Amino acid sequence: MSQVIPEKDFKFWQIEGEFLMSCNCDIFCPCVISLGKQAPTHGKCLTWWGINIHNGFAGSTRLDGLIVGLMLETPGPLAEGGWTVGMYIDERSNAAQEAAILNIFAGNAGGPTGWFSIMIDRFLGWKRVPITWEEHEDGWEMNIPKKIQGRVARVGGADGENPVMVENTKYWVGSSVTVSKGVKSRFRDFGRNWDLSGQSAEYAPVLWRGP
Repeated sequence: MSQVIPEKDFKFWQIEGEFLMSCNCDIFCPCVISLGKQAPTHGKCLTWWGINIHNGFAGSTRLDGLIVGLMLETPGPLAEGGWTVGMYIDERSNAAQEAAILNIFAGNAGGPTGWFSIMIDRFLGWKRVPITWEEHEDGWEMNIPKKIQGRVARVGGADGENPVMVENTKYWVGSSVTVSKGVKSRFRDFGRNWDLSGQSAEYAPVLWRGP
């Protein structure tokens, strides 16, 4: 684990891929519609995130094929800050890729994650770990051995065929969000032990660019 976030050494970056989130809110988390201004349904936010990078770069450093995980805890509405964050970086990464990912998700590199720089109050460090990502017929799964067990399923819509969607949003993650729930969602690390199974989750395709 390292507590150090290196200085930015690239001008432009991009991440194209998938975002997966599971939290302790009742379905559906209010952050998407309120843009993080409404209080979580149980007062504070307990959540893990996964980012599966299909295509990405930071300057000349390629990020293709890497997976990033985050643990986030907030004392109230997401937009009010006070975040406590821990990070996981794919064990397949090299030093340059790790530095780029840390800068992007610390908010040092601007773009859609730039606001993180004023939201994060405590950074608990980062760990280089094996991370797997799978798509299932009913949803998605991200796993980090002994830390995140993250199976998420789509919430079905009225037609019995398609999931509930939130479209054309101004949400920082992306404009199209699939309403989901944690099927088997456990987080155990950084002094936390959360069972988020049955609670809110979301999935979104992402295209983030900075600065």
